[in-house]
Amino acid sequence: MTFNNKEHIFFDLDHTLWDFDKNSALTFEKIFELNKLAVNLNDFLEVYVPINFKYWKLYREEKVDKKTLKFSRLNDAFKAMEIDISSRMVHKLSDDYITYLCTFNHLFAGAIDLLDYLTPKYQLHIITNGFKEAQQAKLNQSNIDHYFVTVTNSEMVGVKKPNPKIFHHALHMANTTIENSIMIGDNLEADILGALNIGMDAICFNYHNEVLGPDIIGVDHLLGIKDYL
Repeated sequence: MTFNNKEHIFFDLDHTLWDFDKNSALTFEKIFELNKLAVNLNDFLEVYVPINFKYWKLYREEKVDKKTLKFSRLNDAFKAMEIDISSRMVHKLSDDYITYLCTFNHLFAGAIDLLDYLTPKYQLHIITNGFKEAQQAKLNQSNIDHYFVTVTNSEMVGVKKPNPKIFHHALHMANTTIENSIMIGDNLEADILGALNIGMDAICFNYHNEVLGPDIIGVDHLLGIKDYL
């Protein structure tokens, strides 16, 4: 199956092009060192990653706000590890994390090759739920900002993927239609089902080997997308 009729490709950023897990781990390593915290990084990440995932789901569903997410994901992780830490330090670590996250800019293998392959044939765009102060910096610092014609951020729109409103806003910004467009992302709920639910085709970058439904197209390496576009 190929999507020969498409003119516009919408990418998710974190976990799709930008290797969030790797960059996030390096950021925590740095801010623990800066703040002289003797925390075992691997033990922390084992606890923190599922907590962060839970809070991002609540954030997408409008059940917690940005401020709560930023503080509680860290606070809950330290509590779970039975590490005694002040609220003041948790707030500082939360701010430091956002500050330093964009200084690490590892992309997934094949990201640049894929963008170079697609750019002559399509207009490329970003739709992201990430914080506005971080997302543009990630694009700039990893030197991929020039590939994208538009960047739609959930904070601009006031809702998050999978809400149909953010997809329609992105389509409007790109001056295109659902039929001419395709979404590429890693998150089954936010990116893939979000797009499919408005009638937009989608490809899942399934690097985490999630079980996909029979109607969902998935690739486990970014360059596999070339087979469809």
